[in-house]
Amino acid sequence: MALPKIATPQYTLKLPSTGKNIKFRPFLVKEEKLLLMAMETSDENSTIETIKQIIKDCTNITVPIDSLPTFDIEYIFLKIRSKSVGESSKVLLTAPDDGETEVQVEINLAAIEISEDDEHDKTIKLSDTMGMVMRYPSLDTFVKMNITGDDERDEITQVFDLASDCIDNIYDENQVYPGSDSTKQEKIEFLEQLTSEQFQKVQKFFETMPKLMHDVEVVNPNTNVTSTVTLEGLASFFG
Repeated sequence: MALPKIATPQYTLKLPSTGKNIKFRPFLVKEEKLLLMAMETSDENSTIETIKQIIKDCTNITVPIDSLPTFDIEYIFLKIRSKSVGESSKVLLTAPDDGETEVQVEINLAAIEISEDDEHDKTIKLSDTMGMVMRYPSLDTFVKMNITGDDERDEITQVFDLASDCIDNIYDENQVYPGSDSTKQEKIEFLEQLTSEQFQKVQKFFETMPKLMHDVEVVNPNTNVTSTVTLEGLASFFG
């Protein structure tokens, strides 16, 4: 005899990058098991692939998960996690006042939102007639740059690689040049023509991107000093 199916609750969240509502459900025991197994291997790529699979299975998102910005993926997973195994998480933080005392802090995951900078803009004006429209780096791009990339590459090379991957289009007074119509090398060569002031605008795009961020108070039990610690990125919210 077939056993009955257990109804799974459905929730709604607003996708940070587009403002569109999506539906999601908590992950199931079998999915939690896969995540725990991936995390136990300490293989970051394996953990990331598992997170993406969970998001695909637990939401009604129709676009490829790989195309979502990093902050979308982090936010969606945080909300799925909070509805799956509890809306609080305990993490160990180092008290800033002495730089060594570890303090356990309980974080309300339901209160964490995406932080947006008022000065952030996807359109970068290079002159009165020319500019660039950027797109957000996908999680795969982020992983390539920060985990699987060559650690010996200098920082400026990594910035050029990331920026070239994120050019949606370049425009002037005559036409729009889609980034997909140019090779990576062509886009890097275009970036190399920029002045320092123009390139700082490109860097500002990445520096001011929306991000998962939350301030928590840490009380040092040895000094009774209360400090504010800013947590940033998905890994910061789990012990």
